[in-house]
Amino acid sequence: MKKFNYINSAKKTFKIESDAINDLSKQIDKDFESLCDLIRFNNGKFIIMGVGKSGHIGQKISATLSSTGTGSIFIHPTEAAHGDMGLIEKKDIVFLISNSGETDEIINILPSLKRLANKITSLTSNKKSTIAKASDIAIAIKSKEACPLDLAPTSSTTSALAFGDALAIALLESKGFTKKDFASSHPAGKLGKKLITQVKHLMHIGKDIPQVNINTLLSDALLEITKKSLGITLVINHSKVVGIFTDGDLRRCLNQKMDINSTKIKDVMSKKFVVIEDEALAIDAAKVMESNKIFTLVVMNKNKNVGVLSMHDLIQARIL
Repeated sequence: MKKFNYINSAKKTFKIESDAINDLSKQIDKDFESLCDLIRFNNGKFIIMGVGKSGHIGQKISATLSSTGTGSIFIHPTEAAHGDMGLIEKKDIVFLISNSGETDEIINILPSLKRLANKITSLTSNKKSTIAKASDIAIAIKSKEACPLDLAPTSSTTSALAFGDALAIALLESKGFTKKDFASSHPAGKLGKKLITQVKHLMHIGKDIPQVNINTLLSDALLEITKKSLGITLVINHSKVVGIFTDGDLRRCLNQKMDINSTKIKDVMSKKFVVIEDEALAIDAAKVMESNKIFTLVVMNKNKNVGVLSMHDLIQARIL
C-alpha cells in the first residue's frame, strides 16, 4: 500500500486556512465599524449564540471579549429556548454565529430575540440568509473549507475565530485598555501574578533589610550579609543609602588581599546601584535586573529606601 504523505496534506490545510484569514481584511467593511461602535457604546451585555462548531467558536470569542474589557456571555440557543432567554435584557446585544445562516435552533428563537434584545447582530457566510436578513447588523465572511469534502467546518471556523479576535482587539484598543485593566480580570495563575504583583508585595522590609553604617568594618559588614542571606548589604549614612556591598565586591577585596578587620565598608562599597519604586510591577523589576545583569534592587518610595528585592524573591513568587 502506498504511503500517504501526511505532511503535504497538513501543509495544504495550513495554506488554505491562512489564505482564508488573509482574505478577511478584504471582506470586512463599514458593518464591522458599526458593530464595534454598537458594542462599545452599549450599556448592556454582549450575548453570543451558536450551535455545534459555531457554538464552540462563540464561547471562545465571548471569553476573549470578557477578558479584554467587553462584558460578554455565551448562551446556547437550545438552552435559551428552555429558560435561558430570561438572561436577555432589553439593553443587550445578541450576536448570532452561523456559517450557513440557516441554523434551525437559532431561527426558531428569532422572534423572541427580536422582542427581548436591543439589537440583533450576526456572523454568517451569506447576507441573504434568514439569520442575516433578521439582523440589524449582518457581517458576512466566506471561506473555502480545507476539508476536501467541503463538509467539515475548517477554514470557516478558523476565520470566525480570527474575526472574534479582531473584534476583541479593536474594542480593546478603542477603549485604551491597559495591562492593569487586564490584570483585574486575571487575578489567578502565573499570568495574573505577573500583571498584579508589585515590588512592595515581595521586597524585604524593616529588620530584614541588610544594612550597615558607612563607618562599619568590612568584617562586620560580612556578618550582616551572612545574617540576612541576600548576598548584599546597603551602606547607610544619615538614614540615606549611599552605596551597596555585594558578594562580587567581596571577591574583589579578597583578590586584593585587603584586611577585613581594618578596612571600612565606605572604602570598598559600590556607590552606583540600581533602584526601583515599590509601586512598580515585579515583572518590570525582573527586566531591570536582566538588563543591568544584577540580582538585587534597592527599593525606594519617593526617594526613601523602603526595601530590597532579589532575583530569588521573584523566582519564589513564580514571577519568572
